[in-house]
Amino acid sequence: MRARFLGTCVGLALLAGAAGAWAQSTDSKPSQIIAELKLKAESGDARAQYELGMDYDYGLDVRQDHTLAAFWYRKAAEQGNAIAQFNLGYEYDHGEGVPQDYAQAVIWYRRAAEQGNALAQDSLGFAYHYGRGVPQDFAEAVFWFRKAAEQGYPRAQGHLGEAYRNGQGVPQDFAEAAIWYRKAAEQGLEEAQCNLGVMYEEGRGLPQDYARAAIWYNKAAEQGDAEAQANLGFAYGKGHGVPQDYAEAYFWLDIALSGQLPERSNAEKVRDAAASLLTPAKLSRVQERARKWFEEHPAKPQ
Repeated sequence: MRARFLGTCVGLALLAGAAGAWAQSTDSKPSQIIAELKLKAESGDARAQYELGMDYDYGLDVRQDHTLAAFWYRKAAEQGNAIAQFNLGYEYDHGEGVPQDYAQAVIWYRRAAEQGNALAQDSLGFAYHYGRGVPQDFAEAVFWFRKAAEQGYPRAQGHLGEAYRNGQGVPQDFAEAAIWYRKAAEQGLEEAQCNLGVMYEEGRGLPQDYARAAIWYNKAAEQGDAEAQANLGFAYGKGHGVPQDYAEAYFWLDIALSGQLPERSNAEKVRDAAASLLTPAKLSRVQERARKWFEEHPAKPQ
């Protein structure tokens, strides 16, 4: 198993969805309110411009139009609205409503980051980590990850933990990595939960504890993290931190292999070995359980 660098910022989906303190409302608006919002935006009201951009981005009571979303984000961003600056950076980062342009994304992320926007700080750190729109600079990436992490943004906490684990931009420090993974994991970030499980399983930065590893793998696995699902399956196959149970091993490995699992060959071998140790009736039951799990846990959009 391995810990891995978390994915790019979730961006608009996190900013606009039901994501606790990091969310912004996308509630439906009556047509009269939309008309009033457009008048305010056209008269130069930055907040209205940002809100109208969100409406176009998500098709909220208007026809979805990423080009118009970017247009109104830009209007608000140029007036210094930090959330609009972040969203405009995201549009450039992903080529939504504007041509993809990492350098422009960095410009707008930086403007929002310098105003203290945690999502922009994390996104700017990600740009420096991978050299997207700026020269690769791990130390500068850590600088921005830390700013967002200290505001409590879980994805940045996970990124900072990974920087410490790999010694990228900071001296390698497994104990510090575990601290930051835990902060993110306790906020429910599945990648950090999986990575914290790896730290417990390997005894890096924490006392080796298979039971705690399995607990964190299970938390992430239930959220759909394929690597955590595979690690939990391996744990059941070996009886590490959980009772040895070939049916559970098959169940979690089969689910992991149906997802975005990067390293598949070992998982396939262990799953098939577990299947060979089950009676046909028990194998049929666990396969039916896996089918129901997929029905109850639809795949997350990529």
